[in-house]
Amino acid sequence: MDKTLIYECNVTERFKQLNRIFSPEKIAIVGVSQEGFSFGRAILLSHLSIGYEGKLYPVNKRGGTIEGITIYKSIEEIPENIDFGIIAIPAPEVPAAVESCLKKGAAGVEILSSGFRETGTEEGILLEEELKKISKKGIRILGPNCFGIYCPRSGQTLLPGPELSREPGGVAFLSQSGGHSVDFALIGKWRGVRFSKVVSFGNGCDLRETEMLYYLKYDPETKVICMYIEGVQDGPEFLEAVKTVTKEKPVLIIKGGLSDSGNRAAASHTASLAGKRQIWEAVFKQSKAIQIDSIPQMVDAALAFTMLPLKEYRGCTIIGGGGALGIAAADAAEEYGLTIPPLSNELQASIMKILPKPGSSATNPIDVANPFVPPKILKEILLYASNDENIDVHLLVFLIYHYMAQKKVMGATSLHSFIPIEELAEVCKEVVENIGKPVILVMPNYRQEKDAMELEEIVRKARELFLKYGIPVYDDVRNALKAVSLVSRYAYYNRS
Repeated sequence: MDKTLIYECNVTERFKQLNRIFSPEKIAIVGVSQEGFSFGRAILLSHLSIGYEGKLYPVNKRGGTIEGITIYKSIEEIPENIDFGIIAIPAPEVPAAVESCLKKGAAGVEILSSGFRETGTEEGILLEEELKKISKKGIRILGPNCFGIYCPRSGQTLLPGPELSREPGGVAFLSQSGGHSVDFALIGKWRGVRFSKVVSFGNGCDLRETEMLYYLKYDPETKVICMYIEGVQDGPEFLEAVKTVTKEKPVLIIKGGLSDSGNRAAASHTASLAGKRQIWEAVFKQSKAIQIDSIPQMVDAALAFTMLPLKEYRGCTIIGGGGALGIAAADAAEEYGLTIPPLSNELQASIMKILPKPGSSATNPIDVANPFVPPKILKEILLYASNDENIDVHLLVFLIYHYMAQKKVMGATSLHSFIPIEELAEVCKEVVENIGKPVILVMPNYRQEKDAMELEEIVRKARELFLKYGIPVYDDVRNALKAVSLVSRYAYYNRS
């Protein structure tokens, strides 16, 4: 029987068990020490800090208390059934703990412990095989050698939990790497990406990329699926899953281990056979998944996929930033399959009437001879340029860091007197609502001196305000154009 059909037929039952894993009301955390550092103690404190609202049952054979919570000496001593278990104890003790969680009614467990197949030792391989056998009894296993689950809506978290956001969103991330899962969640938070689910599955002895893809296909909260993959257990099955899911939702993949050196590293990291570069190039081509090169680029893409209309983009305006930056943007646009088309003579004439002189230009890129565009002028430029049917998206470039020098020259006490961030954001929001063409803000900040803290605060405030109004913010024009091109490519794939 076609494995795809098996997944489709069993989706309701699978959802019930996986939903309990992602929304547990009672969690046992095995391996919690009263003091000092341990993964068990850290994950318990992280759940408390992020505001998990269910019941937490710490377990350690020594007993005791932590933060006023009783530490049970065994899983069996927990006074009621549980939904989920988090296990952070030495590898040889893990199978028995999983069995105990199963007897306590757990839908699944995540195993933070390492020391399994990834070690390459006979003992580690046999321990992981034992876990596979236990999973067949009805409990789902995430890991071993993983960082687990971050689900903002339910309050589950990875380490470091207190730093992550409780605000849910539409981006899911499946990762063989625990470090990448934390980095993506943190960088994404800082950049304005909000998550439905982040899953670090490590060695993936049971739950792993293929089944999770099908789950996320049906998850109403997830709008875009991001992945970090080192290797897959069943290549044809994975390819079929990606081909199926990309028809419904964009799938973005970082493939680790494409080089010979990377392949060897993947084998020792998560016991993965990474596969040759040519094979993966074929996977991307056949499945219409989008290949991503790095975590920062993944964040850029996720921001675009969640904040821009899902359509094909071709023509862009570049407004502000100066002449040389505009030339570089035009080169980058062409590289990514976009254009910076010249505006019509009529539109150029209209825009030139409102631009400050000398040094400005209205051809496209539109050079306003200013580090940023004054709000009143910006509104008129956007309205004029949006009348051009060849323009699909506007990129605004604000070089705010130049105002540090102006502040000193003018003897001003605050940068706010030079930079009307609130007014600029309101203008962009109003124009987007009226014209329907998206606006993207590019806001580089290269200043790193100690006296640039005020500038950093303004950049942070501007980012928050524009994101609040649904306007994505990037720190580099090339990165912004690349992200737009990926959205456009997916829309083209779906149309064709």
